[in-house]
Amino acid sequence: MTRDRRAAETRGRDGERAAAWYLRLKGWRILAERVRTAAGEVDLVARKGRLVAFVEVKTRSSDAELDFAIDRRRLARVAAAAEILAPRFADGGEDIRIDVLLLVPGKLPRHIENAWIG
Repeated sequence: MTRDRRAAETRGRDGERAAAWYLRLKGWRILAERVRTAAGEVDLVARKGRLVAFVEVKTRSSDAELDFAIDRRRLARVAAAAEILAPRFADGGEDIRIDVLLLVPGKLPRHIENAWIG
């Protein structure tokens, strides 16, 4: 793994930890982190009441970079993974959705709720 790739991996993991704590402070319970499926990976699975969110986390060094961090293709991959995982985390009739948390150092996370309308 190259040094740039290792740095990006570390930044991503740090961002996921920060996102998990942000969600906890907002009343969410983290059910799982970095869940892999054949369709792709979900960074966080979180529950608040009867709602389960499959969360994609993106960390960048600037707001401008965040504008290009998430797109329809990436969200489709998360949605496909969430469909596979839904029976495991939402088997009691809970509502489910795909959220995105965008992080830039030194700023509060930007939480985009229900980011996928497929």
